[in-house]
Amino acid sequence: MSAPAPHDQSTAVPAPSTTASLTVVRRTLEADDVISLVLADPGGRPLAPWAPGAHVDVVIGPGTIRQYSLCGDPADRMNWRIAVLREENSRGGSVYLHDEVRAGSALEVGPPRNNFPLVDSRRYILIAGGIGITPLLPMIAELDGRGADWKLFYGGRRRTSMAFLAEMSAHGDRVVVHPEQEYGLLPLDAVLARPEDDAAVYCCGPEGLLSAVEAACGGWPSSALHVERFRPREPAGDRAADTSFDVLVASTGQRVRVAAGRSILEALERAGLDMPSSCREGTCGNCETRFVEGEVDHRDSVLSPQEQLTGDAMMICVSRARSDQLVLDL
Repeated sequence: MSAPAPHDQSTAVPAPSTTASLTVVRRTLEADDVISLVLADPGGRPLAPWAPGAHVDVVIGPGTIRQYSLCGDPADRMNWRIAVLREENSRGGSVYLHDEVRAGSALEVGPPRNNFPLVDSRRYILIAGGIGITPLLPMIAELDGRGADWKLFYGGRRRTSMAFLAEMSAHGDRVVVHPEQEYGLLPLDAVLARPEDDAAVYCCGPEGLLSAVEAACGGWPSSALHVERFRPREPAGDRAADTSFDVLVASTGQRVRVAAGRSILEALERAGLDMPSSCREGTCGNCETRFVEGEVDHRDSVLSPQEQLTGDAMMICVSRARSDQLVLDL
């Protein structure tokens, strides 16, 4: 959200309203079970601009959308590159792209969105696990171009499963390649042992890695850590205790009842409101909505804990109300 975000989800959802039909101009095997796809406009028109950390929606079929990080060069307006891991427990998305898509295939792709932007910092510590390398590739190119102080710690199960190693070899000892088969798990306690006030930590990979990095950064400034998840965080609390509440549309005064067990997004759609959405599990950020009144029970995997605590945005596909009413800026 899987290459960050490439994750498979089974909920049938409408296709994004602003997709474009792009052509696969190159398909490359990058590692065991990892392919890259280079996409271009069939008419030769420039593609939308994007910045490191951005991802796009890819429409696999009716009601099936996946998110993949853009991992090419943001300066290249003619091509987008994504990478796809063939998931062991795929629900159709990665298997389809691996087995059915070739050079010349057409894919419906949404515009870039960025929930993982590169912030200004004196120093950068980048940590990738497996396919989580993808959003970090354009970050590395950007940081290298700036002459910034950065280092990448790249872990994976085995060397042959780790994509883009040849690209990373150009950066010498700034890249630490750490296959688990050879060296064990990434030494996060050593990498993150000393909290730094002027460093940014960027991490993408499987949930076990993200949770370990979050724990290792417990003593760091809250603004230092930036993560992107493939899948939603493990739910906290007793979801069976969810109750119903009202949503009030600030612009019209329309009141919509959200039943227990139903999301705000679903309730608004049933009430006839056309709401942007994609993953419907709180990882892509497409349904981000501003609230102006009420107490939110944040359940997304996009906003940082600090943003959830002090911000005025929520992901209406998964987050709910702790109060009897929420007023949304719609």
